[in-house]
Amino acid sequence: MKHVTIIAVPKALGSTVTIPLEMLSAANDIAKSRRQLDKLVTIELASGSDSTELILSGGMRIICQSTLKNINNSDLIFIPGVWGNPRSSLPKLKPMMNWLAQQYAAGNTLCSIVTGSYFLAEAGLLHGKPATTHWRFFDEFVERYPDIKLQRKRFITFADRLYCTGSVNAVRDIMLHFVEQLYGESIANEIARQFTHELKRSYESLLLKEDQQRSHHDEEIIKVQEWLDQNYPGDVIISALADRFKLSVRSLNRRFKLATNTSPLQYLQSLRIEHAKELLKQSNLAVSEVSDMVGYQDASYFTSLFKKLTAVTPVEYRSLVRNKLFLAEKS
Repeated sequence: MKHVTIIAVPKALGSTVTIPLEMLSAANDIAKSRRQLDKLVTIELASGSDSTELILSGGMRIICQSTLKNINNSDLIFIPGVWGNPRSSLPKLKPMMNWLAQQYAAGNTLCSIVTGSYFLAEAGLLHGKPATTHWRFFDEFVERYPDIKLQRKRFITFADRLYCTGSVNAVRDIMLHFVEQLYGESIANEIARQFTHELKRSYESLLLKEDQQRSHHDEEIIKVQEWLDQNYPGDVIISALADRFKLSVRSLNRRFKLATNTSPLQYLQSLRIEHAKELLKQSNLAVSEVSDMVGYQDASYFTSLFKKLTAVTPVEYRSLVRNKLFLAEKS
């Protein structure tokens, strides 16, 4: 049976502890109800300090099942973020960081949540690897850990069994990935329906590919992305885009792919579809109107592309999301 450790530390953000705990516990409950006992995992809430009784951010008091010194081996470990500047917590939690280094050396997987990446960095595990953290601490993180490849534009990073998340929303995303790895797609879909208002996407394909570990320091491509972010509804022609930034089409495609692991056209399509999803969820606009507002005058092409990228049609997406919102408001 797989063993998962969810670490709690003093002043931890409660959500960085409770979201992994609740989603994995729910997945265990579903597996039990389906009598899929071979899929059950052992979930242990463990204190990163000497005491099992901790006070989290906001005064939340919790009692952990154990301390880390009582756990010899754990397949998957979640490291919480703390409220405020994480530097003040580092000297007090050196034993926890030593334990993390031992667990990683034993072949286990570690996932930090927001500023929990500081603990991985202090343990010496992120040297030369991509990482992310809470945006407020980007500059300080780079200054303190110059050998770590901070990814400012990514909410999830992955390298060699080390995951980092840069926001609380990204925690739910990464948890769906882990639930699918541990319990299979069917239970992961059920967890997605219960814990998120969006449809479950394949985070394996969108966020966790190894070639997305490249640092994105191409300032010219960042400018291209920012321009596309602001002008996606317009008539965007890739050759004209290349001319705007004094690049050849070949050079634009090559550099964009190297920096973002996608092409300019795919990036544009993704932008448009994401905005279309918001319009379908939040408005009563017809599909043809949504199509036009995000840059596609041909509604049939828009519908085909939407289904290709999301696995459902715009009408099906609206129905599914509206049903979830209705149920959430009703409960």
